[in-house]
Amino acid sequence: MTTQPSKQLDTFPNPAPERDYTIRMRIPEFTCLCPKTGQPDFATFHLEYVPDQACVELKSLKLYMWSFRDEGHFHEKVTNDILQDLLKATNPRFMRLTGVFNVRGGIDTSIIAEYRDPAWTPPTPVQLP
Repeated sequence: MTTQPSKQLDTFPNPAPERDYTIRMRIPEFTCLCPKTGQPDFATFHLEYVPDQACVELKSLKLYMWSFRDEGHFHEKVTNDILQDLLKATNPRFMRLTGVFNVRGGIDTSIIAEYRDPAWTPPTPVQLP
């Protein structure tokens, strides 16, 4: 196998740093292990962010998400840990990460974690008639 999981998140320069715009990603193949039972947990992550100077590179994000496959994590902690790593790598104006975990024991779980740069003011939404 030529690629391996990695905790390294690479970035590239934002091609339009003068403008607020939203990047949305759906990451449907996340897996980690339940820290209590060792059984696999499956989730879809939804990442939304307004970049400042850097954007996350997709292949590195894929390898980063893969790196959790054999690790035990509670849903709440892994979602917040991933957000923190993405914030450190990209320093965005705004970022929201939603983890939608599959049903286990009759309960599904969604975790929503977000960050807003205190110096950033979101644009006013346009209301069309």
